[in-house]
Formats: sequence, C-alpha cells, structure tokens
Amino acid sequence: MTKHMDLPEIIPIFPLPGALLLPRARLPLHLFEPRYLAMLDDALKTPERLIGMVQPNRMPGRNGGTGLHTIGCVGRVTQFSETEDGRYMITLTGLSRFRVVEEVEGFSPYRRAKVSWTGFERDKGPSETDDGFSRDKFMNLLSRYFTAQELQTDWESLKEADDELLINSLSMLLGFEPEDKQALLEAPSLSTRRETLVTLIEYSMRGGDGEDIMQ
Repeated sequence: MTKHMDLPEIIPIFPLPGALLLPRARLPLHLFEPRYLAMLDDALKTPERLIGMVQPNRMPGRNGGTGLHTIGCVGRVTQFSETEDGRYMITLTGLSRFRVVEEVEGFSPYRRAKVSWTGFERDKGPSETDDGFSRDKFMNLLSRYFTAQELQTDWESLKEADDELLINSLSMLLGFEPEDKQALLEAPSLSTRRETLVTLIEYSMRGGDGEDIMQ
C-alpha cells in the first residue's frame, strides 16, 4: 500500500539529532513536546500520515541557513498509543528519502518543508540486496564490537535477518554520532551503507589509532 503512495511536495519535519530512519525500516519515537503532539495530530488527519525525519545541521550556512541537513527520510505513522499523561509512543515506517528544497513558513507550531523525491526512486521499490556482502566476516566483526562495547543482542535473529534488515537495523540502532548517522542515511545503495557501517565500527574499535581491525 505504501509503496505506490503519491508523496506530497510539502511535509512536516521532525529535526531530531541522532535519530535515523531508513526506507522499509521502523523507528519508534516518544512524543511529548506540544509542537510535536500537534504535528502528530495533524498527520493523523491526513490519509498519508507522514512525518519527515531530518538531522539538524551543525554547520552554519549549509542548506540555505535552515539549520537542517539536506537529505532526510519520510515515514508513515503505522502505530501509535497514548499514555495516561498525554504523551504518545509512535512507530514510523520508512517510505523514501527526500531532499529539502526550502522551509515553508506558516502558522503551525512545528516545521514544514518543501521537498523533492527525485533521485530516491529505489527507496519505494522492493528490498535491496548486497551482492558483495560477506556475512561471516561481518558477523565476526560485529561480535567483537558488541563485546568491546559490552552490548547484548539476539544473535539468532541477526543471523536470520536478510541483508537489508540487518544492515539498516544496525545503522539505526548503534550509537554513532549524528554526522555518522547522516552518512549512513545518504549512502546511495545498501552496499555503500554496509561499507560505511563497517568503517564506523572499525573506527570505534580501534579508537582512531590507524590499526586495521577487520581481518
């Protein structure tokens, strides 16, 4: 249903540092600020139920001074529940990346932007595969990384996940810096995202000492 949805030219945007949404992936969010509760309320009144996730940009003067990175990803609200004190727990399912054209002025308490979907046609297609993916080597690296970071995970689920689910889930969940998350978002293909992910994991493990970790 969502793959063939006509995506609008203007969407609400949620600038959230470190939060990464990718096409066909799911991102849980906790909304409590009044402006974002208003954004959710307005989104739920539309048939598309769209919210665009975009990283704030720390570099002044980029993207026309909007303070946002140029590329983000829009998601459809696929789950939501309200807490007793009026907050919302929602899940966004990623549909497509977009390019911010300009921010739209208006009376809404949240930000909106005119966006372009050109160049991201692959996002609305079927799941991607990574023909150059060496899963055994990658899982070995990941095991060492999780041990070093003292992280726990369901290894059986990781082993059974398809290429896209594995790479995109790790890209979203691992604790990289916002600029690193942006690099993962902007990767043009699943293969380049996997290469970027491996580079980030290796860099984290070696602490910047220049030693090649992945053997």
